[in-house]
Amino acid sequence: MVQGDPASRHMNPSIPFVRFRYDWLIHPTMLKQAALQPSLAFFPRRPVLSAGSNSAVLPFGNRRRQNGNSNKVRCAAAADESSAAGMEPPTLLTATKRPATVKAVVTVLMTVGGVFAHVGITRGLDDFGDLFGRSLRLELVGATLDPQTESEKKTVSAFAHKTKTGVESITYEATFSVPPNFGEIGAVAVRNEHHEEMFLKDIVLTIDGDDSAPLVFSCRSWLHSKFDDPQDRVFFTSNKSYLPSETPSGLQRLRQRELEILRGDGTGQRKKFERIYDYDVYNDLGNPDSDSALARPVLGGSVAHPYPRRCRTGRPPTHSDPKSEQRSGNVYVPRDESFSAVKQVTFSAKTVRSVMHALLPSLETAMVDARMGFPYFTAIDKLFDEGVALPPHDSMHAFRTIVPRLVKALAAGAQNLLQFEVPEMIDRDKFSWFRDEEFSRQTLAGLNPLSIQLVTEFPFVSKLDPSIYGSPESLITAELIEREIKGIMAFKEALEQKKLFILDYHDLLLPFVHKIRELEDSTLYASRTLFFLTPEGTLRPIAIELTRPASPKKPQWRQVFTPSWDATGAWLWRLAKVHVVAHDAGYHQLVSHWLRTHCCMEPYIIAGNRQLSQMHPIYRLMHPYFRYTMEINALARVYLVNANGIIEQTFAPGKYSLELCSAAYGQQWRFDMEALPADLIRRGMAVEDPEAEHGLRLTIEDYPYAQDGLLIWSAVEQWVADYVGHYYSSPADIAADSELQSWWTEVRTKGHADKQNEPWWPSIDSQDDLVRVLTTIIWVASGHHAAVNFGQYQFGGYFPNRPSTARTNMPVEDASDSDLAKFRAKPEAELLRCFPSKIQATLVMAILDVLSSHAPDEEYLGKEAEAAWEKDPVIHAAFERFNGRLREIEGIIDGRNADSTLMNRCGAGIVPYQLLKPYSEPGVTGMGVPNSISI
Repeated sequence: MVQGDPASRHMNPSIPFVRFRYDWLIHPTMLKQAALQPSLAFFPRRPVLSAGSNSAVLPFGNRRRQNGNSNKVRCAAAADESSAAGMEPPTLLTATKRPATVKAVVTVLMTVGGVFAHVGITRGLDDFGDLFGRSLRLELVGATLDPQTESEKKTVSAFAHKTKTGVESITYEATFSVPPNFGEIGAVAVRNEHHEEMFLKDIVLTIDGDDSAPLVFSCRSWLHSKFDDPQDRVFFTSNKSYLPSETPSGLQRLRQRELEILRGDGTGQRKKFERIYDYDVYNDLGNPDSDSALARPVLGGSVAHPYPRRCRTGRPPTHSDPKSEQRSGNVYVPRDESFSAVKQVTFSAKTVRSVMHALLPSLETAMVDARMGFPYFTAIDKLFDEGVALPPHDSMHAFRTIVPRLVKALAAGAQNLLQFEVPEMIDRDKFSWFRDEEFSRQTLAGLNPLSIQLVTEFPFVSKLDPSIYGSPESLITAELIEREIKGIMAFKEALEQKKLFILDYHDLLLPFVHKIRELEDSTLYASRTLFFLTPEGTLRPIAIELTRPASPKKPQWRQVFTPSWDATGAWLWRLAKVHVVAHDAGYHQLVSHWLRTHCCMEPYIIAGNRQLSQMHPIYRLMHPYFRYTMEINALARVYLVNANGIIEQTFAPGKYSLELCSAAYGQQWRFDMEALPADLIRRGMAVEDPEAEHGLRLTIEDYPYAQDGLLIWSAVEQWVADYVGHYYSSPADIAADSELQSWWTEVRTKGHADKQNEPWWPSIDSQDDLVRVLTTIIWVASGHHAAVNFGQYQFGGYFPNRPSTARTNMPVEDASDSDLAKFRAKPEAELLRCFPSKIQATLVMAILDVLSSHAPDEEYLGKEAEAAWEKDPVIHAAFERFNGRLREIEGIIDGRNADSTLMNRCGAGIVPYQLLKPYSEPGVTGMGVPNSISI
């Protein structure tokens, strides 16, 4: 039941007494009808338009007009519920002399398995419930308090009965007799009488015999069974959003109660059907009870290992380590964070689990030696031309069904065949990966265009302790640089004219070098890679410095490699590039991708659900950009970033992968620098220029990620500015928004607690502040994630282009004469030994194919408006402009990719840069910007 304690129903004294307006604008035909039926003036049969916002006002609340009828009526309304954003106050059902008959149509979507989703004794009981119309119990909740008693009005309830079973949905209907003076309906409380949960799409209310536009409650939510939790579920109308101070008096208690439910009490183990959002550290990556080698440190809550927070599950601690949490295959996420039915079938656990539990054992059986590499380059080509024959396995059937791109059946009931699709870049130019120009181009238009930075200080000097790691000064000198740019200009001139750029992984990797070298079949260096900007606007690599720090047994080792015209130097340069690309691949996966998007987004989502009511306009703005992220993050903790998971097995840092990620978070991550313009400025890749497009002038004009990213950024920023400006007319409105301020405080103090005292956190004191914060979060969830995710197979599917790990040291590091002779005799064999093993390569290629795919039900940036946005014509118009701009951006990107003067995105054999094109078909396409991080 939704009625509260009478003591809690008193009207807030800060809310003025209800007043009514009597300034009428009545159409002549209505005036004539009103003479015969006076109630019609108070209860119009068509939507009423607000003079302030042009939004329609119904007996149930605001709704945009559904037809082109120009007859308009303004009717009496409670002025105390008026929105500061100019929305029409709700119309009250006060003038009817008899009860109104209200019809509810409830749409429930089929879950996976359809009508046979659950079978057993409870299925029969639920069928009887449907038969006798006892499936769903609905209660209509008045938006305002009773003016006589100043308490919540008595709810109106009815049972819904099944009326239609379709292919994708089931329809239930209920009829209510709403008493006179009930007023606006602000919420519906629903009780699921079934024994199983159901997915509630929406509830639509209409007045019997009235052609007014309906009142819609867009639910899109899992509805728990009353046998799991007897508490009713409350849904607020989608037709209007309310800031906390504008909440209708009858909904104030429900608004607070819903937030309390979502916060929980921080105790107990979470159950699948619950909707509780809470915080915890990353203490569930290891599995010490299974094997002491699988123990991993807790990330978050310590100076040594700072980290963002994840969703609390409440699982018991491990027996071996009370600070670590026991693992399980099914990780709790709040129920509404779960994947849709389509995504459950095509992606999520089924796909990744198949890679780990079906493909990996089959590869181990087929290849026997886990350390076995590729003996020839033709053996790599066979992955695409002939495939890998896998032993027959029943468990492979699911994988073959889910990922038909990769696994094919050889013959009826025979072996399975793992055969990869040729990535487009290799299909266009098989040897592109081997060349320096492609190596350089990918720093600007590849999978990790977020690491390249302008050289602003020289010489390069490490900030690490020289007594531990050795000499901090780099061996890259001004003389070496001048020699490599071959007289084009002097070093000082190149530095001043912003011609020198660097990939600098030195200080981040150096502390991990010795630990990673202790792992089997693995090695690591710290690296610096220097590039020169040519007059054509392309980058040319001129030096790679690899460093092994000092240790108790060995002194520091380091060497600079440069492009060379002799055979030995040329092969050493190629091997040095393998190490650098492996560093970049690991940094991309752990920092640019996992940390900066997946991991850092989760606190915003948790705090948003804990502090922002579902009727808050900012919650409704941000919800599409939060959807599914917590579910994919939970799956990642089970299969990808966990101890001995796919990342540890295939990428260079191995078991220290997440520790390195934590180090990057502590040293590098700042919220204020996650905004695209700020990130470009920080890396020296742009400077502020009021005369330039987007207010920025790029240091490298032909920088595809930055060029296209700024188009997306500015479109999002304008959409957010329009939205925020509609609801907040002044900084005082933002300061007074208790829910908004609590959300942002909790993001800092709980979600990113290890950095809560940093001075760079922005405050939210004005419309501009709020727009920048929200735009940054949306950019990270959409454009940033798309740029580093959906090209993974395109760039990493042919693994020599982006080897995930380097397994052997440089031949010249502490090498014996026999080792050097072996290298000189057959340098290609040394390159192949350095590459990942067969199992590592095929496993990472398979998972990159999965992670690069768009789901059939992908929700793309700016493509479809949310129900709450469509109800307000001002917001709907702003969204239509946003949608139009994104479609325009697609054309701009196509034009850039056809411009032969832009050599980093157009040329012989070059794949056009399309990662930030907004829309895509399903599958692995190398384009498309979804709303949220859902894969």
